[in-house]
Amino acid sequence: MPMHPSRRVMVGSGLAAITAMATTPAAAAQRSGPERALSRATAAYSALKRHFDTNDGSGLVREQTPAAAGDNPYSYEWPFSQVHIAALDLTVVDATYEPELARRAAAQEHFWNSGGGTTGLPGYASYPVAPYGSGGDMFYDDNEWVGLAKVQRHLQTGDTAALARAKEIFALVRSGWDTDTTHAAPGGVFWTQATWSHDRNTVSNMPGAQLALRLHQITGEADCLDWARRFHDWTNAHLQSPGGLYWDHLDPQGTVEKTFWSYNQGVPVGVDVLLYEITRDRAHLRRAERIAEAAYDYYVTQGRLFTQPVYFNSIFFKNLLLLESVTGKDRYHRAMADYADQVWSTMRDPATGLVHFDTAGGTQAIQQAALAQIYAVLAWPRAKWRTLY
Repeated sequence: MPMHPSRRVMVGSGLAAITAMATTPAAAAQRSGPERALSRATAAYSALKRHFDTNDGSGLVREQTPAAAGDNPYSYEWPFSQVHIAALDLTVVDATYEPELARRAAAQEHFWNSGGGTTGLPGYASYPVAPYGSGGDMFYDDNEWVGLAKVQRHLQTGDTAALARAKEIFALVRSGWDTDTTHAAPGGVFWTQATWSHDRNTVSNMPGAQLALRLHQITGEADCLDWARRFHDWTNAHLQSPGGLYWDHLDPQGTVEKTFWSYNQGVPVGVDVLLYEITRDRAHLRRAERIAEAAYDYYVTQGRLFTQPVYFNSIFFKNLLLLESVTGKDRYHRAMADYADQVWSTMRDPATGLVHFDTAGGTQAIQQAALAQIYAVLAWPRAKWRTLY
């Protein structure tokens, strides 16, 4: 059975770019407007289709190009979900992408394990199920990203089937809560159902909180708000650093893995924004602003954005736009546009349309999808930012 790569975070994703040129005032003055952003999103997505689609009718994609020895026929679920979301983001500003989104949404179901995982509830496996593959372990964060995409779709179009799937995913996430009192800091949602890890991660808890809050906003169900607070409070108690940024995970023995990944900073911002919208307690908005400011300083001011995978930065910036949908400010939107344009000008091969972050020169489907997402969202009208994650 294929095993999910342990995020294959590809530390090389960005090493080639750490010395990329800083954005100049002239470049900032030419910052991407909506029309150019949409043109670039379309170009990035077209290159993704051209170089990664399997063309076997499945709607699935390959993991990387050029292919490496031992690669599976299809990508894992986490990369595919980001391809799916790229199509989703494009439909917001270009209705001609609706058939493409339908194709990717159908392909997403090739990962659906209706028989259930270790908690007995269905969800998305880490690799396609029969007839396209033999499935794989369930990862709670993998499922949460799809759940959030389904909520985005419902908020933007009223799609009831998308909402129903988001509810199923939330039930799965809730079942992943750690009840083992022998663990250090019992509680928190596990990262995976795989037996080789019992870590509880920022990325398995905060997106779960975000999904629960969105479902509460839509349905009014108090249970969703209760669980969101539980996920949020556990993560703040055990994985937030004294400086305000969030560490990666806590193992059962109580050891904290203290890497700061950009998406682990973005999602808590979004969670507190939604808590503010629901409760009108300005303490949540102030917390969101503090986390965002600390992350901006760490990644943008101190020049660390290119040490992060582009697909983490996509999630990071989307959540900052959710914050700015409430504050009315534009600082993070401008930083997102500057980052996108720097990637476009320094890391994209005009001949293929592919971005190259790795020193070996290859491209992963998830990297290409992330750039398409970033430019697609940069083309959105501000009023749509409130539907982000």
